[in-house]
Amino acid sequence: MGVITDLPEHRLPSPPEPGLTPEQVVARAEAMVPLLVERQAETEQRTYYGEDVHEEFRKAGFYRILVPRRYGGYEFGIDTFMRVAIALTRGCPSTGWMFCLGAAHALPAATVFPREVQDEIFASGEFICPATVVPGGTAERTADGDWVIDGTWGYCSGSPYATHFMGHAMVTPEDGGEPEPMMFIAPRDQWTRLDDWGHALGLKGSGSHSIRITGGRVPDRYTIKTHMSQIDVREGSPGRALHGNPEYGGGQLSFMVMEDAVLAVGMAKGALDAYEDLMRTRTTPFPPIVVRSQDPDFQLRYGKAAGLIATAEAATMDAIRQWREACAQGPAAVTHEHELRLAAICAEVVSLCWRAVERYLFPTAGSSAVRRGERIERVWRDMSMFVTHAGVSTFLATIAKRDLARARFGVADHG
Repeated sequence: MGVITDLPEHRLPSPPEPGLTPEQVVARAEAMVPLLVERQAETEQRTYYGEDVHEEFRKAGFYRILVPRRYGGYEFGIDTFMRVAIALTRGCPSTGWMFCLGAAHALPAATVFPREVQDEIFASGEFICPATVVPGGTAERTADGDWVIDGTWGYCSGSPYATHFMGHAMVTPEDGGEPEPMMFIAPRDQWTRLDDWGHALGLKGSGSHSIRITGGRVPDRYTIKTHMSQIDVREGSPGRALHGNPEYGGGQLSFMVMEDAVLAVGMAKGALDAYEDLMRTRTTPFPPIVVRSQDPDFQLRYGKAAGLIATAEAATMDAIRQWREACAQGPAAVTHEHELRLAAICAEVVSLCWRAVERYLFPTAGSSAVRRGERIERVWRDMSMFVTHAGVSTFLATIAKRDLARARFGVADHG
């Protein structure tokens, strides 16, 4: 694999469009919304977005948003990335989900791994890496101190075009004791994507296939002896020191759950778009027969949903602001309580978006508008699947809020 050599700063790789701005890359994502709406059914049938769409994302620079500049990335920051993810998800929830959960992990990789590893994994300038948080499989030490990994990891969203995979395995400490999680990065040539996605209720096109590793060789330097959610950056991080960018020293737990928030906002905005089309083109079912946009009841439902979604989006943008502000203040500002407070905000964002769709948009769209393949029907299915995700239904809904209180009041976790 390629390695970035120790070149002077002026000779480091440049991104394909050195003058590209964050505003331009967000505008490109927003301009793709109509195309993604049109391709939704095809994406579901394939179980991931098409190669031509993938190529458009590549040319638009989406896969380089979070990749550091020294490796030919744009290093635009999480605010730009999250705005792009919202736009793509607004057009097609499956596509936005697959993009976000594949491309987002450039940030944790650039934060927690040392330069030697980053020189290798970012050598191409693009980094698409599904990540799972549930440990699985086995990891055995080799004679030279590296690892042989075996196992199958499900729900690897973003796997069809991935360059790497980030997973966890349980490993017994060298000095004995109970097995503990170890995070690892496996390059693409060390794993196989299974053809096992597309049968769930929703997010059928999200590319959330399983990944199988059989005798995969992973260098020890590609591992971190903890769980991703437990990484503590309060003493600094390799990425902050290497890149001089405080966003490569931010909280990994809070960044991970902000992905949930932006996906929820994007889905809900797509449902509201579809409902607005119905407001403009459909009439009321009972007299007085008028276009729905002229009917007080439909006006109220639209307004209720629009208010919930706007509130959720505002909360998401402020959570992003708080995350970036803590990074700028310095490593000591990224406390566990800070991370859990952002997670609590994200939990409420998901709740607001789901309420808008479930309570106001889906049940009042009309039976013809919720037939299979209709846009609101698809968003409802996708969000129904989304809210069962363990990260939402268990961590955000319960654990994060409980642990926020424990952190605030200094209550020890007794298990």
